[in-house]
Amino acid sequence: MNLKPRRFIARMFLFSPLFFVPAIAAAQAGAAAPQSTPAAASSPQPSATSALPTLFIVGDSTANVAPNPADGENQRVGWGAPFAAYFDPAKIHVVNAASAGRSSRTFLQEGKWDAVVAQLKPGDFVLIQFGHNDGGSPTDPPARGSLLGIGDDTLEITHADGTKEIVHTFGWYIRKFIDDTRAKGATPIVLSVTVRNIWTGAKVEPGLGQFRQWAAQVAAQEHADYVDLTGILVREYEKLGPDKVAAFFPLDHTHTDADGAALNAHAVVAGLKSLPDTPLTAFFSAQGTAVPSVDEALLALPAKPKLPTLWIIGDSTVRNGQGDGANGQWGWGDEIAPYFNTAKINVVNRALGGRSSRTFYNFLWPTVLGMIKPGDFVIMQFGHNDSSPLDDVARARGTLPGNGEETEEIWNPITRKHEVVHTFGWYERQMIEQTQAKHATPIVCSLIPRKTWKDGKIVRADYAEWSKEAAQQEHTLYIDLNAIIADQYDALGPEKVEAFFADPNTHTNLTGAKMNAEAVVAGLKFLNPNPLKKYLSPAAKSVTPARIS
Repeated sequence: MNLKPRRFIARMFLFSPLFFVPAIAAAQAGAAAPQSTPAAASSPQPSATSALPTLFIVGDSTANVAPNPADGENQRVGWGAPFAAYFDPAKIHVVNAASAGRSSRTFLQEGKWDAVVAQLKPGDFVLIQFGHNDGGSPTDPPARGSLLGIGDDTLEITHADGTKEIVHTFGWYIRKFIDDTRAKGATPIVLSVTVRNIWTGAKVEPGLGQFRQWAAQVAAQEHADYVDLTGILVREYEKLGPDKVAAFFPLDHTHTDADGAALNAHAVVAGLKSLPDTPLTAFFSAQGTAVPSVDEALLALPAKPKLPTLWIIGDSTVRNGQGDGANGQWGWGDEIAPYFNTAKINVVNRALGGRSSRTFYNFLWPTVLGMIKPGDFVIMQFGHNDSSPLDDVARARGTLPGNGEETEEIWNPITRKHEVVHTFGWYERQMIEQTQAKHATPIVCSLIPRKTWKDGKIVRADYAEWSKEAAQQEHTLYIDLNAIIADQYDALGPEKVEAFFADPNTHTNLTGAKMNAEAVVAGLKFLNPNPLKKYLSPAAKSVTPARIS
């Protein structure tokens, strides 16, 4: 691993109002004396009762690094040290078997992996995280690099002592760790690499070359759980900025100090709690239980819980990423609050990128529903991701077309369970009915149009009609946002509409998001009655009502 001093950038959960405040206590608790706890053993030796399951960490120095007196007060600490405090030692052992300086290849070659496998038993877990040392030369000292990619390529090399070695790809080694783990009846969980403190302007390095991508691809191919730790940290680091993050990297751009390690551990736990099947839930300590999953942190309670709340749910066209304009993309839900008097009503955007009506309903809707109270409002907009495949290994988020009662049973490769998939309209109807059961008001919006032209006009989406049918069947309010915005685009023409988008045809930039938010308000003002009329701000007065199709 390159230890040449550089600017360090790591995104922490310490300063975010959702993640970082609870992480302060977690970091302090985790960093206090993590390596003195039996559960935090730094060698692969499960302690105490062998009948308990064991959670092994395998990786490099970003997870486990030995103290170095030469570093003085600026000791490098891996996230595996404070990680154990998030688990109940009466329920599970946490063993940090990661080893500094190792790549996926040398961890196997030197017998460190065999030492872990020898102790694995059914019911155990293995967190697998490599990449930082895999990018070097396979042959030049220290000769620890793996071959690039995830295929079956090999290279035979001869070491100075005359011994021969067959070097494989990075993906081959990760795949072997997964297969060996499963062969012992244990559960593998793949993690992408931690983030280095390397910035270009306000953007942190989004991954270590392609190692993040390769880890995700292998996990998907093997149907193994995967935590995109890199993605979690990148988003949080960029909220903090280079100066705040640099304090966690006192010696080089790769290794954190104790505080940074504690916060990285917090991020790992948040990622683990976001897995579809949450396999480690039963083993968390009080500290671990208190950590919100990545999605739960986005679904926090509104600022003024006594006021009525306007909940907004949907996909990335409503809220892209963390609602921070990543890649210049903004959703309309982030721009609608100025049209409401927030002294009278909370406006809470709980849409989340990448979700279909199905995946929002299955994984996020229960949390939102639990916070809805009588007198609240729910605006929902889905459809952009519902045409995806039902059972692809990457997301498994598609729904059946239409609004009927058709179903299809599939094997979900994400949850690794059988699932009955319904139509798009069925999922919307469930959310409508459940909102009404909470004595709150649902308002259905059709999806915003894509920038797809045919014969000089924007193509209208079938999902708009299915949303309308669902709203009519449940006797609730409906805004044909697809038609309202498409009509505007038609009037403006392709050249002017081009300026509203941050990608080829789906995600708007800030200007487009503001225009779409105004279109929602225009649709609301045409409703008769308009249940949100008394909550509109002066800014809404200038918005012209738009007819509903």
